[in-house]
Amino acid sequence: MTKQRGAKKRAQFVPWRSAGNRTETGASADEIVRSTGWVFNNETGSELTLEEFVATGNKEVRRYMHQFGFEAERLAPLTLLEIGSGIGRMTASFTEQCAHVIAADVDAAFLERCRETVGKHGRADRLTTTHVQDGSTLALADNSVDVAFSYITLQHCQRNDALGLSREAVRVTRSGGTVILNYRSWVLSDVLLVPAGIVVRLLWRIPAIGKQISGTRWATRFGWQANRLSPDEVLQDIIDHSQKSLTEITIYHSPFQVRHVSHSNAQVKSLKRVNRSHWWLVATVSGS
Repeated sequence: MTKQRGAKKRAQFVPWRSAGNRTETGASADEIVRSTGWVFNNETGSELTLEEFVATGNKEVRRYMHQFGFEAERLAPLTLLEIGSGIGRMTASFTEQCAHVIAADVDAAFLERCRETVGKHGRADRLTTTHVQDGSTLALADNSVDVAFSYITLQHCQRNDALGLSREAVRVTRSGGTVILNYRSWVLSDVLLVPAGIVVRLLWRIPAIGKQISGTRWATRFGWQANRLSPDEVLQDIIDHSQKSLTEITIYHSPFQVRHVSHSNAQVKSLKRVNRSHWWLVATVSGS
């Protein structure tokens, strides 16, 4: 299979390309999960199976969608976009609950495996995929989805790409629809993590070293520290560059890490089991 992968010079894409190359082998789905599962949810183990991998996604989909007010009956008629689907850990669950799911990812090989995952553990007839070739633009029409969802993806993008994908999520969501987007912001440990990430991404650019360490969990966990965005930065960028607006804005954060938001129309709420460094933007899209 021939693939086109955009933004090849962007260092944070290196481990994705490495994992994507592994997914193109003739290995079984279970073997692929064992070699790349940690890329998507930190699961490791020589006995890990695709079924177990998907089960972790099912659990998180149910929990987050319930917490954000999307019970089964509300999801049933909707089209949902998942930005950063990977090999389908959460996608399978979304296809069981939604009328249509669009899986988007920067790596075409992941999307091939995503279709396989959904074929085995979801509803393949409800799935389409779209390749984010340049890392920041969605090849979708305006107003084409009801919900735009992203989890543990935008933090791994360069800052401008993360902001670009946020604007794109708003663009493709219909008026009255909802964006549910997960980000990472500053915590005390970033004093060490961010510099370490810079060093690892520099090493990724050195062919003799980068190829070897890009497939290792320890290096990738440092190298993925690509951006930190506050709620105000994301909201202001959408206000400045989007033709649409957001209403009913809620910022969800960990009970152990308070987030301050100056946007006058935003509520701030704590949510159990949210990583201390993460926060969620949940908002209604307004405008055409």
